[in-house]
Amino acid sequence: MSKVIELNHPLVKHKLTQIRKKETNTNTFRQIVNELSTILAYEATKDLEVTDIEIETPLVKTFQPELSGENIAVVPIIRAGLGMVEGFTNLIPNAKIGHIGLYRDEETKQPIEYFLKLPNDIENREVFIVDPMLATGGSAIAAIDTIKKYTQKPIKLVDIVACPEGIEAVQKAHPDVDIITATIDEKLNDDKYILPGLGDAGDRLFGTL
Repeated sequence: MSKVIELNHPLVKHKLTQIRKKETNTNTFRQIVNELSTILAYEATKDLEVTDIEIETPLVKTFQPELSGENIAVVPIIRAGLGMVEGFTNLIPNAKIGHIGLYRDEETKQPIEYFLKLPNDIENREVFIVDPMLATGGSAIAAIDTIKKYTQKPIKLVDIVACPEGIEAVQKAHPDVDIITATIDEKLNDDKYILPGLGDAGDRLFGTL
């Protein structure tokens, strides 16, 4: 079974509280999502491989670790996932960015893919799928389904707010995909919003409330 990593840090808890507040404006919301995404990127990449290389400091020659290869792709689920991309590229500027667009069919309630653009060397890259909310898990599962058609490399799902129902659904569908989240909230309500949550992340990121 995949790992589920929930960040447990005072700064993360504080920042989550700020974006949960309904009065938080778009600019502040966007900035804090960026900050949380950088922290999540730090956690999500902690097992990247490194190789010792010889370098010279101002004092001595030495062998020091360097990433074995920055073969990383960040794939946001449009549109809310776009707000998390910069958080990753703050730490990994050479990461390539893909995009996957999904919407929910109003009758079947199933995610429908309407856009896909991935790096042409995606098969060589570890993939981080990013989306602020892991609610029912439908969009995340659909995104993982699609990415697995193009690569056998590890895939990780990175969210800011998750809930037990979404985690369970993703683990059942893709038990090999690790989930990294800033918090696991209580549950979904009848409208499939996470409680206590923070509302619609896309609307709050882009000011379309």
